[in-house]
Amino acid sequence: MDKLLIEGGHRLCGEAEMSGAKNAALPILCAALLTREPLTLTNVPQLNDIGTMLKLLAQMGVAVQREGSTVTLDASGLNNPLAPYEMVKTMRASILVLGPLVARCGEARVSLPGGCAIGARPVDQHIKGLTAMGADISVEHGYVVARTTRLKGARLFTDMVTVTGTENLMMAAVLADGETVIENAAREPEVVDLANCLVAMGARISGAGTDVIRIQGVDRLHGATHRIMPDRIETGTYLCAAAVTGGEIRLTGTSAGYLDAVIDKLMDAGCDIRTEKSPSFEAIVLKAPEKLKAVSIRTAPYPAFPTDMQAQFMAVNTVAEGTAVIRETIFENRFMHAVELARLGADIRIDGNTAVVTGVARLDGATVMATDLRASAGLIIAGLVARGETLIERIYHLDRGYERIEQKLTALGATVRRVS
Repeated sequence: MDKLLIEGGHRLCGEAEMSGAKNAALPILCAALLTREPLTLTNVPQLNDIGTMLKLLAQMGVAVQREGSTVTLDASGLNNPLAPYEMVKTMRASILVLGPLVARCGEARVSLPGGCAIGARPVDQHIKGLTAMGADISVEHGYVVARTTRLKGARLFTDMVTVTGTENLMMAAVLADGETVIENAAREPEVVDLANCLVAMGARISGAGTDVIRIQGVDRLHGATHRIMPDRIETGTYLCAAAVTGGEIRLTGTSAGYLDAVIDKLMDAGCDIRTEKSPSFEAIVLKAPEKLKAVSIRTAPYPAFPTDMQAQFMAVNTVAEGTAVIRETIFENRFMHAVELARLGADIRIDGNTAVVTGVARLDGATVMATDLRASAGLIIAGLVARGETLIERIYHLDRGYERIEQKLTALGATVRRVS
């Protein structure tokens, strides 16, 4: 099993191009199930989760063509509305095939998903919404089984803000009979990106990016070409890595508009951040201060501070000046990286969903274990600033969400290599 070996103490300087967003690409890949015509997607990141989703779609009868960051999907031969456990156990996003399959095929059999071990992430809101739209749904032997003649438009209110729930119900509603209104909808940019793709395919959607989304169902969707949005979490991760190493970097192919909460906190920590815009590109430039200041954060649904950046900021705070309080309100089991950071010498106290981080003069390299995708990123950030060598085990989590991370970090001046 691969591990990542980091020699700390090197400033990150230079330029790196950010990849397309995994969390936008996965639901948009599933949108191909809604039409018999080809859907071409560009800026698709080359990640393990993307590969898993493409294999899942292929076994359903979808023709997949992939060339670099461009993927073309043709679901005209869709003939197997099944998502088996063996293919989806490592990836929670597999549940996103449920809505499109029910909408187009009138049936689906989807295994309950797996993914990172960061707490309970139930799919009851997906089931509740589809049931309200007229689907007959049961859970049998670990599978969600759904049947319907045609979904009907309905007024849906989710009990909690759920990104995948919003995306699943939105995809189901585009082919439903009548109007569907999703209240308490997720407002994340990835939801907006999915809506933009669906609209390009002929869907009628308004309100994406707000907490009320309206969808007028249509009889059919057509093919389209769509570019996946930049990965805001990858961008935030590299900004944190540069900040903690006292570096200066320029990130291209990204957008500061998705990162207000993260950029505000990095500026509070003392970083100088500016954006560069032209008709053809947008870039973010960060220059770190001599000494970072501790910043407290509270995770919450977009546009508040993202839970997917919590581990990275915990790593930043371990060597910042002062004490920071981190409150995790999204997932109840997302502080497992704190124990591993403590192995590097971090001063972290956990009490329920709150972590108190007091900055220390330095971290020392050690062997640590990644417990989930974003924890992996947090440990890398800590390893970049720690004295000596840090060995990160179980980095298969990392390969699910960061494209060519060793190459990108090395190009910025880090000493990082993958070892077996």
